[in-house]
Amino acid sequence: MLKPGLSWARFNSMRTVFFISDRTGITAEALGNSLLTQFPQIDFKRVNLAFIDTQKKAQTAALLIKEASDTDGQPALIFSTQVSSEYRHLLENSGGIIFDFFETFISKMESTLEAQSSHEMGLSHGVGNKNTYSGRIDSINFALNNDDGLSTKNYDTADIILTGVSRSGKTPTCLFLALQYGIYAANYPLIDEDLDSVKLPNVLKKFKSKLYGLSINPVRLQSIRDERRSNSGYASIEQCRKEVRRAEDMFVQNDISFIDTSHISIEEIAGRILQKSKLERRY
Repeated sequence: MLKPGLSWARFNSMRTVFFISDRTGITAEALGNSLLTQFPQIDFKRVNLAFIDTQKKAQTAALLIKEASDTDGQPALIFSTQVSSEYRHLLENSGGIIFDFFETFISKMESTLEAQSSHEMGLSHGVGNKNTYSGRIDSINFALNNDDGLSTKNYDTADIILTGVSRSGKTPTCLFLALQYGIYAANYPLIDEDLDSVKLPNVLKKFKSKLYGLSINPVRLQSIRDERRSNSGYASIEQCRKEVRRAEDMFVQNDISFIDTSHISIEEIAGRILQKSKLERRY
């Protein structure tokens, strides 16, 4: 239900959104997009302006915002994690409407912690603690070296082993777990030979406690596989249905937790896996 004074008609035109940061812009984009998803009736044109770390770049960004506002006929939205008060001031006077994640929270944190913030740029995406950074790199290397059943000799040191049919999301989930949480994640693909029986493949039997299954809707799987190998038996809907059914039967028979990855993001898949498996982030 719309609040008084608001109408659906106002929200049918394109609205330009800028994500602005002195570094990668990942934080501004993630937080901003989380808010934008609450307004599915509006079409947003998203623009990421990363590494706005000089006065000249901030002035150029402000000009782009003004031009977009003039073109749209309404103020652009600005999601910012810009640390510099000077550069923030330029953005505030660009004609757009700014949502400043940094300034919104930092003053309250300073008051609560009774400490002055550093106001340094790029700290959240810097190397920071070298041991932590090195550990995350090790986790990523582990995921790459133990991807798609390439090697199984390191399964004893894995925190978790994802398994499922081909193209069910195992590799991106392992890499996200490694990058975001420092988890040592391996993955093993279930092929036709493995799916001839509901028994676990021999190589996985002694690691049952580390297994987590990924499943997927057969129609979605067929669409993904068709992009890779169009009009092949591998991508046929019959093959996809058979593999998914047999993989899920294997998970159920062996009491392996699994998740349907069809319509949820990698972030949510990883979060649910961590919660269910009771794994804690390393870094």
